[in-house]
Amino acid sequence: MASNFEFLKSIPDYRLFATACIEAEKVLPVSPAMSAVGSRKAFELAVKWVYSADHTMRMPYRDNLQSLIHEECFRYAVDPGTWPKLQYIIKVGNLAVHTGKAISRNDAVLSLSILFEFVQWIDYCYGADYRERKFEERLIPETAGDLQAAREVEARLTTEFQRFKAQTEQLIDEKDREIARLLVELQEKSAALTAQKEAHKAERAFTPEDLSEFATRKKYIDVDLKLMGWRFSQSERRDCVEEEMPVVGMPRESGSGEGYVDYVLWGKDGLPLAIIEAKRTFKDARQGTYQAQLYADCLERRTGRRPIIFNTNGYDYFIWDDQTGPQRRVSSIFSRDDLQRLVNRRTSRKKLSTVPIDDRITDRYYQKQAVRAVCAHFEKGHRRALLVMATGTGKTRTAASLTDVLSRGGYVTNTLFLADRTALVHQARDAFKKLLPEMSLCNLLSNKDDRNARVVFSTYPTMLNIINNERNEDGGRVFTPAHFDLIIVDESHRSIFRKYKAIFEYFDAYLVGLTATPRTDVHRSTYEFFEAEKDVPTYAYDYETAVKQDKVLVPFHNIEVKTKFLTHGITYDELSPEDKERYEEDFTDEDGLMPEEIPPPEINKFIFNQDTVDHVINDLMTNGLRDTSGNRVGKTIIFAQNKNHAQFIVDRFNALYPEFKGTFCRRVVCDDDYVQDLILQFKDPAKEPYIAVSVDMLDTGIDVPEIVNLVFFKRVRSKIKFWQMIGRGTRTCEDLFGPGRNKECFYIFDYLGNFEFFREHKHGIEATVSASTIAKVFAKQVQLIFHLQDAAFTAEEYRTWRSQLVAAVTRQIAGLSPERIDVRMKRQYVEKYNREEAFTCLTEQDKSELITNLADLVTTVEKDDRALEFDNLMYGLMLAELEGKTGIFKSLKRNVMDRAAYLLKKTSIPQVNAKIALLQAVTEDEFWAETDLLRWEEIRLALRELMKFIEGETPVLVYTDLQDEEIERTVAKDFRLEYDLQEYQRKVNKYIEENKDNIAIHKLRNNIPLTENDYKMLEHIFTGELGTREDYERSFKDTPFGLLVRRIAKLERAAAYEAFSAFINEQNLNADQIAFVDKVIDYIVQNGYVESVAELTKPPFDKPQSFIRLFDHKLQKEFVRIINELKENATKVIS
Repeated sequence: MASNFEFLKSIPDYRLFATACIEAEKVLPVSPAMSAVGSRKAFELAVKWVYSADHTMRMPYRDNLQSLIHEECFRYAVDPGTWPKLQYIIKVGNLAVHTGKAISRNDAVLSLSILFEFVQWIDYCYGADYRERKFEERLIPETAGDLQAAREVEARLTTEFQRFKAQTEQLIDEKDREIARLLVELQEKSAALTAQKEAHKAERAFTPEDLSEFATRKKYIDVDLKLMGWRFSQSERRDCVEEEMPVVGMPRESGSGEGYVDYVLWGKDGLPLAIIEAKRTFKDARQGTYQAQLYADCLERRTGRRPIIFNTNGYDYFIWDDQTGPQRRVSSIFSRDDLQRLVNRRTSRKKLSTVPIDDRITDRYYQKQAVRAVCAHFEKGHRRALLVMATGTGKTRTAASLTDVLSRGGYVTNTLFLADRTALVHQARDAFKKLLPEMSLCNLLSNKDDRNARVVFSTYPTMLNIINNERNEDGGRVFTPAHFDLIIVDESHRSIFRKYKAIFEYFDAYLVGLTATPRTDVHRSTYEFFEAEKDVPTYAYDYETAVKQDKVLVPFHNIEVKTKFLTHGITYDELSPEDKERYEEDFTDEDGLMPEEIPPPEINKFIFNQDTVDHVINDLMTNGLRDTSGNRVGKTIIFAQNKNHAQFIVDRFNALYPEFKGTFCRRVVCDDDYVQDLILQFKDPAKEPYIAVSVDMLDTGIDVPEIVNLVFFKRVRSKIKFWQMIGRGTRTCEDLFGPGRNKECFYIFDYLGNFEFFREHKHGIEATVSASTIAKVFAKQVQLIFHLQDAAFTAEEYRTWRSQLVAAVTRQIAGLSPERIDVRMKRQYVEKYNREEAFTCLTEQDKSELITNLADLVTTVEKDDRALEFDNLMYGLMLAELEGKTGIFKSLKRNVMDRAAYLLKKTSIPQVNAKIALLQAVTEDEFWAETDLLRWEEIRLALRELMKFIEGETPVLVYTDLQDEEIERTVAKDFRLEYDLQEYQRKVNKYIEENKDNIAIHKLRNNIPLTENDYKMLEHIFTGELGTREDYERSFKDTPFGLLVRRIAKLERAAAYEAFSAFINEQNLNADQIAFVDKVIDYIVQNGYVESVAELTKPPFDKPQSFIRLFDHKLQKEFVRIINELKENATKVIS
C-alpha cells in the first residue's frame, strides 16, 4: 500500500531527504517517539536541501537548525501559512530525544503532516512534475508486514538516538559520504532549480493545510506542557497531566452537576497543583474563570487541596491562586516544580513585618524603611514597587536586604538582578557576594553554568537572548516563566521598559525598580510601569535629606565658569590680528569660503580649540581638590562631548603635564580595548589614572568614593542624566585626606552652563523614545491599506497596489518567529493577521490592533537603512495628503525635492545617471501640483535604491588654537531641588480616607486620646511609608499628626455630641443656644476641630446672635473648655 511519502522515491533530486521521510512515517505504528525523531531528521535534511538547491539562500551565522529556519531569506521564501508550523517538528523531535516524555500518536501524526506540507512546498517551488497532494492519515502503514519493516526502521533510528541526544542542535554530519555526494550533485543543479522557482510559483498552486483550530491549539498546549516537563496520563493522578477529568458537585442549574476539567496538573504527592480551563481562541480566556473556580471547589472537596487556576484561550494565559491574590496575566503554564513552590508558599509565608532586617546588610534607618515599605506594599497584594534613592545612599545594599527579607519570609526563592551596563552587573554581583555570602550567585555575563543559583545577574540583552534562543538539554527554555520570584531593575528608566518589555512579560515575578533620579524627574511612564502614582514612589529618600539631615552623602560645591567661545561662539571680527590669520588658515574651505562665526554648539563637537581646553585643564589642576598628599589633584571625572573631544583633552593634558608620563589622565570610553580593566584601576585609590575623561560610560553606576572633582565639559539637557553625573561625586569617604579628615564635599566645574539651564528649565528636556524605522514603515503601510479600501480607489491599478501592500505586511507578520517571547505574547494578533484574507476590509479596530501590537515586532530582509528611511518618508507624504495635513505634506515634499536635487549633483554614478529625467521632474513644483498617489509610489520604488548615495555630510574635524578668555566665574550659587507637594498631600489624604478603621485614625475620629504606640504608628505611616519627614514638613509644616488626621478624616457626629452632652443636658439652654451648639457641632464634624476660640466670633457663628451675647461668662468658659479639649485630644499622648 502506498504511503504519503512514497512518491518521493520516483524523484531523484529528492534523494537527500526522501528515505528519511519514508522511514519516519513507516516507524510510527511501533514508536511514535521514533517517528518524531525521524521527522525532525528528515526535516533537517529537507532544509539543507533547500539551502543547497537555491543560491538565493544565505547561510546564517550559526550552523544549527533553528538558525536555518529563522534566517530571513528562508523565512520569507516559505509560504507564510506553512512557516509557523515548522517549529512544531523541532519541538516534538526534541521532546522525543531529550525528555523521555511520552510522544502520542497524535503528536507524531501532526509532525508528519507538517513535514509533508513542507516537502510539498519544496516540490511546488523546485519540482519538475509537481501536483497538489494532501496528507492522509489512513495511508500510514499499519499491516503486519508493515509492522515488521517498522521495527527494522526503529532499530536503525535507535542507533542514531544517542548522537541526537548529545547534539540535537548540530546539523546532520555533512562528512557522511552519501550526504556529501548528494549535496555536491545538488549544488551543480542549483542555478537551474533557482531559475525555475519563480516560474513554477506563477504557474502552480500551493495551499497550506488548514488544520482544525481547536485541535491544533490543543496540540500546541500539550507540547508546551511537555516542554515544561509534564507527563500525560489518564490513570495515575500523580506527577502527571490528566485531561478531561470528570468532577461532581457542580451547580445543577444547567445539568447533572457533573463537569469535565480540561487539564488537571497532579503533583508528586498525588494532590492537584493546578487546573487549566481552555476556551476557544475567539473567546476571552477569562470567560471561564468562574467555571474554573467551581472546578477548583470540586477538587478541593475531593482531595483537600485547592488547585491553582489557569485560564487560556491558546493566546492569553491567566493565573489565579485565590488563596493568595487576584487573577493576573502570565506568559504560559508553569512547570511542576514552580507550581509546587507556589502551593507550598501558601503555608510557609511569614508576616514580613516579623522578619528581622539583618543589620550587617542594612544598618541605616532609611534603608530599613525602604525594605519595610516594599514588604508592606507586597503584603497588600501589589506586585510592583519603585524605590527612589539618591546615588550613594545604598540602593544595591537595600536591594540585597530586601532579597534577604523576602527570602526568609517565604516570598522569594530565586532573584534576577538586571542592569543596563556590564560594569553595573559586575558591581552588583560583587556587592551581593559581600552582603549575602551564603546565597549562591551567578553572573550570566561571565558564568553561564551556574544558572540555578539563587540570585542571577544579567544585562537586558543577555537575558532576552537566553529567553528567545537558548534551550536546556531537555529542549525547554533555560528559565521557566515562574523561575524568578523577584526581579530587581537597576537604574529604571522608560527606554528599558519599551525595548525589553518582553522580559517582564515573560517572567511572573515581583518587580522592584531602583533609581537615583529625583522623584519629580522620574518620567511618568516609569511610574505607570511600576503601577505607582506620578511623583509618589513606594519609597523615596532624597538627596537633600541625605546631605543636610543624615549627612550620608556629601554636598557639591559648584563652580560655574563661562568662557567667551563656549558661551558666545567664535566671531571672526572680534579676534586679534594673529588669531584672524589662524582662523583663516583653519576654517577656509577648498572653495575659498570662510564662515564669519562658529556657533557655540559646534565647539567641542567637531571644532576643538586648544586654548579653551588648556584653560579647563589648568583650572582643574590649580583649583581642584587634591589628594592626601596635597601634591596632585584627587580622583576626577571629566565629562567630554564625544570621543574625539575626550582624546583631545587627554592629548592636551599630556602636553601640558609631561611629568605624569601619560598615565595620570586617561580616556575611558566604551569602544576602547580593556576599558573595564582601566575602570578597575581608576576605582583603586592608590592607582592611576587619577583623571578619567569619559563621554557617557561613567555617567551611571560607577562607585568611586574617592572622587572629589567633576568637570562638566559638555552640555546636558536631560535632568536624569544631570543628576546621574552629579551622583558620581556624592559618596562619603572616611579618612580620605588622612586620619580623621573625611571627604566633606566635592567640586563641580561647570563650563557649559548646565546649572543655569536647569535653574530655568526645572525638568530639563528628555529625549523621546521613538519607534524603529521598520515599525514606522509597517504602521504607514497599514494606514495606506486602510485608506485604499475607500470608494475613491476602486480602479484596478489602486487595487493592485493595495494587494501588494497587503502581501508585504502579511509576509512580515507570518515571518515572526513563535520562539520569540514578545511574539508569543502577541500570538493572538499574529495568527489573526498573518493571512491576506484578514485585510479584505480593515476596521478602525483592526488598524489599531495591527499598529499597536505588531509594528514593534516585525523585521525585514531589507538591509539598506537609507532605502527604508525613504520608504517611511514617501509613505508619510502620501498619508499627509490623504489626511489633509497640509503643513506636514509641504515639509515632506521639500525633503524629497532636496534629496532629488542632491542626487542630481552626483550623475557620475551610473544608477543616478539612469534616473536623471525622473530626478529633474521631482525637483519641479509642477510635479506636485496634482495628487497622484500611484505616481508617488513609482517615485518611491524608482528612487529608494539611490538613497545610499546621499551621504550625511561628515563634518571635518578642526583643531585650532585661538585665544579664549574667561568672562564670568560664579562660586556656590544656590541650586535646589523643586518638589511637587500636591502628590504627597494627595497620598496622605487617600491613605487616611481608605484606612478609617486603623486603630489610631479610629481613635482620632472618635475623640479618644492616642497612646504612645498609636503616635509611633502615625509617625511611621506619614514619615516612613508615605514619604519622608521632609515631605511632611514641606506639605503640612508643624501640624501635629493627630490634627492632620482630624482635619481629613473628620470627627464622628456621635463623638461630637458626646463631648457636648453634659453641657446640653446640665444647662438650661434655650432654643437659640441649642441652635448655636448644633452649628458648632456641625462645624467640628466637618473640620475635625475648632482652631481657636476666635473662630466663634466669625461667620458662620456671628449671626443671628453672637457667642458673647448668647452665653454668660460661666457658660462661655465651659464651652471654650469643651472646644479646647476636643482639639487637645487629637494632640496629646497618654502613657
